Amino acid sequence: MLFISLDSQMMKHAWDGYVKYAWGYHELRPISRHGHSSSLFGDFSNTGVTIVDSLDTLYIMGLMDEFQRARDWIEHNLDFKKLTWGEVSVFEINIRFVGGLLSCFALTGDRMFREKALLIAERLLPAFDTPTGIPLGIVNMENGVSRNPSWASEGSSILSELGTLSLEFNYLSDVTGKDVFRQKIQKLTGTIKRLDRHADGGLYPNFINPWTGDWGDRHVSMGAFGDSFYEYLLKSWLLSGRQDDEARLMYIDAVEAAMSKLIQVSREGFTYFADSNSGRLEHKMQHLACFSGGMLGLGGFYLGEPFKRRHMAMGKAITRTCRESYNRSTSQLGPETFRFNEQLEAEGLEPEAAYLLRPEVVESYFIMWRLTHDPIYREWGWDVVLALERHCRVEGAGYSGLKNVNEEKPVKDDVQQSFFLAETLKYLYLLFSDDDVLPLDQWVFNTEAHPLPVSLPIKDISTPNPKFVFRDQK
Repeated sequence: MLFISLDSQMMKHAWDGYVKYAWGYHELRPISRHGHSSSLFGDFSNTGVTIVDSLDTLYIMGLMDEFQRARDWIEHNLDFKKLTWGEVSVFEINIRFVGGLLSCFALTGDRMFREKALLIAERLLPAFDTPTGIPLGIVNMENGVSRNPSWASEGSSILSELGTLSLEFNYLSDVTGKDVFRQKIQKLTGTIKRLDRHADGGLYPNFINPWTGDWGDRHVSMGAFGDSFYEYLLKSWLLSGRQDDEARLMYIDAVEAAMSKLIQVSREGFTYFADSNSGRLEHKMQHLACFSGGMLGLGGFYLGEPFKRRHMAMGKAITRTCRESYNRSTSQLGPETFRFNEQLEAEGLEPEAAYLLRPEVVESYFIMWRLTHDPIYREWGWDVVLALERHCRVEGAGYSGLKNVNEEKPVKDDVQQSFFLAETLKYLYLLFSDDDVLPLDQWVFNTEAHPLPVSLPIKDISTPNPKFVFRDQK
């Protein structure tokens, strides 16, 4: 109960700082005490991404006054007649806005959330207007004009972005009856299945030309540009009630290739996913890739043999390595990237030593705890809580990332990322909760930690999802 109480207090501290100094803005600058803008969520700063991203965490923790205030803002202000969005990231808007709103609909039965999610998702559809069905990464929410960033391998689409739509789009079709979203995923999946991967040993490169379906740069990673593609193959199968055999087979094929070609063991015995660049391994791992420990564990648990024992063991090993990246830093928080060579073992150096309040390590702790009940994962999670309180807390105004985790008194970066409230604090809370709070066989978390139900339990607006159990309601 102490752990649960502290996690809730941390969430309230982060939320109260945002409400006081940045209400309605994208995110909070806790040291400067004002709003923070990012073009990922629109050209203007009043789209309230932290409000939408935080909503289900507030509900899960039972912070109902805060939840109601956030809900009211969404009802009255998340409106295209009031907000000017301009160009946005299809990926970010989908996982945070569409995913966050659909999660709240699933948890509460409140149809307002479903209708808001539908309105936003419809504005993303022009990005899919390519011959292959592979979406472009940026869409103008006002006029539908879409493009890819020029830096992405000559205007390619990015694997992790195009592969991180299926949960939200399929669920949206389920709850609205509008099949257009499922059809977009079906066409996209068909294109991905037909791509030739023989030259890459079965691996999926991170860049694809949306007009021709040809691969771009031969870069493969379980971190940035690759990560959630693999995650959503597994979770599409799980969300379907383990009925989507196409997703299951694609996941097995993709993750087996990645384990065969990318898994390395360091000189001190730490297992990690290396990157591959045109066939040459880069012996580093990103914080983003640390989700893969939990993914492998979750996949192994539900796939059964002949995969269960090997995938579970690999998931445990990856999670241990990611823990070591925290353990070897001065602050006990992990760097953006950690490397393995003759001098370094799971360590990050500038300019790769920042900590952005990321969730992937505690995400794997949570999943591995639920699957194994090994107390080490709760011990490691508590260490993260203590380090966050020691180094990231800003009195009276939330939490901040760090510029260098290896300093005795690390300098704060003055940004409270919305995913800290959506993911990091939620996963820490669930790590110390009972298993019947969002059980893994009934809920699937999108890549922003917004839970979606495996089945469709919503009956009417007044009846919350019966599969969700508050700790204090049992």
